[in-house]
Parts: sequence; structure tokens; C-alpha cells
Amino acid sequence: MKVVWINGCFDILHRGHIELFKFAKENGDFLVVGIDTDRRVSKLKGPTRPFNNQEDRKYILESIGYINKVVYFDTTEQLENMIKLYEPDVMIVGSDWRGHKVIGSESAKKLVYFDRIDNYSTTKILEGKRDVCI
Repeated sequence: MKVVWINGCFDILHRGHIELFKFAKENGDFLVVGIDTDRRVSKLKGPTRPFNNQEDRKYILESIGYINKVVYFDTTEQLENMIKLYEPDVMIVGSDWRGHKVIGSESAKKLVYFDRIDNYSTTKILEGKRDVCI
């Protein structure tokens, strides 16, 4: 069985996320999605985030057919340990991470970059810039 790993906060889902999940599942048999806890999202993105709490985000992600498992992480160390635990054959990250250190990538057999779909962005949606997202 070929394991694929992706992670993020996945706060407000949009078409770009679904395309990412579809792409990820096409690269393996078992897709694990790691999501940042509410505390971590607030720390990284500010006090108004996340928009949806971690339990709701996990519930929604678990209902998407491409995804086999959803797990939480609260720290960089927890993220690294989870990736080590699942030993993914493929780790998929956004192409905006090219040239940067990708946390946990040393525990994956292969790192694959995913190009953004159009201008879809949770931040833009929350800022009311829906016209660039739809």
C-alpha cells in the first residue's frame, strides 16, 4: 500500500483543496491528512483564525472520499513525529514551498509539489475577495 501525506489547517475548504486531495489520492492508495490544532492555527495565522474549529475541520475532511485518515498536530515536533510514524511514500506540498525546508520531508520517500488552482485561497475568501476565488 502506497501512503501519501499532506498537511495544513484546511480551515475554509474550496475547490483548490479538493483538487489537492484528488491529486494526492492519485499518487497513492492511502491518504493521510495532518491538520494544525486550533492553537497552532491561531499562533501562525492570527487570533481570528481558525474560522472553523479543529473538530469541525476534521469531521468535514473525514467525509471527503479521497481522504483515508485525518490526524491533528500541535507543534512542529509533533508534525515531524507523525510523518515519521506514517512513513509516507509520497509527501505533497504546495509549489510555493519550492526552495524552502519542508518539515518532515526527510521521512518521506518522495516530495511532490502541487501547483495552486487559479486564485483559490482561504485567506482571500475570509477577506471578502471571493471574486478571485470563484
